[in-house]
Amino acid sequence: MDNGTESMLDVFLFETDDLLEHLDEILLTCEKNKSFDQDSINEIFRIMHTIKGSSAMMQFNSLTVIAHKMEDLFSFVREKGIKQEYIEDLIDLMFRSGDFLKAEVEKVRAGQPLTTDIGTLEQEINNFLKKISDSAGAEPSPKPKADTAVLPEAGLLKKEAEKGFPFAVRVFFDEEEQMANLRAFMLANDVRDVCTSFEFSPSDIETNPDTAEFVIRNGFFMFFKSKPEMDKVLPVVERFPYTKSYSDVSVPQSAAGVAKLAASGKTKTAAAAKTHAPIKQSLINVNLSKLDSLMDLMGEIVITESMVTSNPALQQAGLDNNFTKASRQLRKLTDELQEIVMSIRMVPISTVFQKMNRVVRDMSRKLEKDAQLVLIGEETEVDKTIVDSISDPIMHLVRNSMDHGIETRAERAKTGKPSMGTVTLSAQNTGGDILISVSDDGAGIDRDAVLAKAQEKGLLTKAATEYTDQEIYQFLLMPGFSTNEVVTEYSGRGVGMDVVKENVEKIGGEVSIDSVPGKGTKTTFKIPLTLAIINGMKISVGNTMFTIPIKNIRESFKAKEASIMYDTDMHEIIMVRDKYYPLVRLHKVYNINTEVSDIAGGIVILVGTHDCEYCIFADALLGEQQVVVKSIPAYLNQFRVRKSGIDGCAILGDGSISLILNVQNLYNDN
Repeated sequence: MDNGTESMLDVFLFETDDLLEHLDEILLTCEKNKSFDQDSINEIFRIMHTIKGSSAMMQFNSLTVIAHKMEDLFSFVREKGIKQEYIEDLIDLMFRSGDFLKAEVEKVRAGQPLTTDIGTLEQEINNFLKKISDSAGAEPSPKPKADTAVLPEAGLLKKEAEKGFPFAVRVFFDEEEQMANLRAFMLANDVRDVCTSFEFSPSDIETNPDTAEFVIRNGFFMFFKSKPEMDKVLPVVERFPYTKSYSDVSVPQSAAGVAKLAASGKTKTAAAAKTHAPIKQSLINVNLSKLDSLMDLMGEIVITESMVTSNPALQQAGLDNNFTKASRQLRKLTDELQEIVMSIRMVPISTVFQKMNRVVRDMSRKLEKDAQLVLIGEETEVDKTIVDSISDPIMHLVRNSMDHGIETRAERAKTGKPSMGTVTLSAQNTGGDILISVSDDGAGIDRDAVLAKAQEKGLLTKAATEYTDQEIYQFLLMPGFSTNEVVTEYSGRGVGMDVVKENVEKIGGEVSIDSVPGKGTKTTFKIPLTLAIINGMKISVGNTMFTIPIKNIRESFKAKEASIMYDTDMHEIIMVRDKYYPLVRLHKVYNINTEVSDIAGGIVILVGTHDCEYCIFADALLGEQQVVVKSIPAYLNQFRVRKSGIDGCAILGDGSISLILNVQNLYNDN
């Protein structure tokens, strides 16, 4: 496959995915309203028409045929309407057809052969069209005759010349190609890129399939105001992959003069030119790999900038004012460039949230449960890599909530709950992290059942009475742990939860579960806002260097031995402004040899996250620096490095490596 074909395939996949997601949104809205408004009907028709055309161009037959059948169906609905009694069946049929198209697109993406036996679904669409057309007392999908079928060639050319378009090209397409009207429409779109003021015939190639016969028999005509405009178009016609032959069929110049005079008094042509004028694009699609490369390059710039400004030779020679000013300006520009690069990668989390409407809808019907999806903070923006990584975990949790959280109508009635259950998706930007939660108002998790299962599997390391609710719920995130005896087609609470945890932890996130029996369950992801570059404070412990993210630092200070106290478990605590905080000595946590063990000889840093605050004791502060986060090698995962409070590492300006602390994990592990 050459680069041009690969590029076309990428565009096809991107646009088709987007159109099918939009189709789901429209259908869900129509189902909620129990009716199809005219705008929705027109939009669905447009979606199917576009997918049909692009699939035909890529020669994906199964996609082309089903999209064409759905287009015919909505062509009839657009013209004749549909009775209320058929709306629910139409929505179900469209969802099934849309799912088929999605499955075929995934086969294209995976390089698998497409479905060849589509007769059942095709016949189902045909039967439904016949049913609603018989009910309406009309022939299915009435198709008007092509508007130029009765025009002789000479009359057509003369008519266009009189309108001010005397220069004409006639194009014939390959005989073996199907749907000649679609080829003509595609060619017209290509021509529009180089010439905005032209007309073509048949003019209704986009909406009237009968024009295909005319194009095959007589050719496709395009008309232009001047010869230079026509000459610009000829290379486009020649390059068009389905062009068999073309010819200049312009009218004589004497007729053109009359045409020019006649055109000056007409407004229809100007209106048509305005309609065909391209809209200036303000958005472009960029391959994510290019953004990844840009982010990597940005990271190297940050490292290089640090190498230059912290060069020992410059430090020893002393920095003059000009160099200091230039280095500050470089830092400012680097910061601005970093913000722009990172903002390019940010996308609204609504792209994931909106997909869950379909999951809730389908499971509500199959499980015979009444449930609604509530979205909060869907406009929150996160890194594209994060969005791709959390899509499957969120879907799994929503399925869990529907399958094992939300009760049946009868069960909810017994407990006095509203018959309609609620699944809530929430996203919140807390500054440096994104909090994403999936909650339901269902039955909750049976704490005792989870504890009993953990005991049965030999997972308890202390007396059962010593476990907190949070610790018990964490068992659900362990591989193969489930309290369900039977796994359903959707999920089991615990089945696959280890995969959810693994996917979230891959992007530096954490998973926590909270539940109240009889009230519901809430699962929360805490994920870094971005994964690439952070502002950090360098600290030293012996010969080891650490970096604490600036967003986690509250303050730093010198302390005296007298300020150290002990809690009931003989853990060190320290008072700061009349409040006690736990104290974590890094040299003890990581077994680092250091000469600074006395509290008065080092530095204390008060750090915090959204749910904990404590103090870190280190040898010294080395200064603030922007660092590039490099992930920990995968083979180190066996040593629970991330759990012990190490988030990654950073390469500093002098080539040394600094370990980046995860403030939350460091606290939980000690």
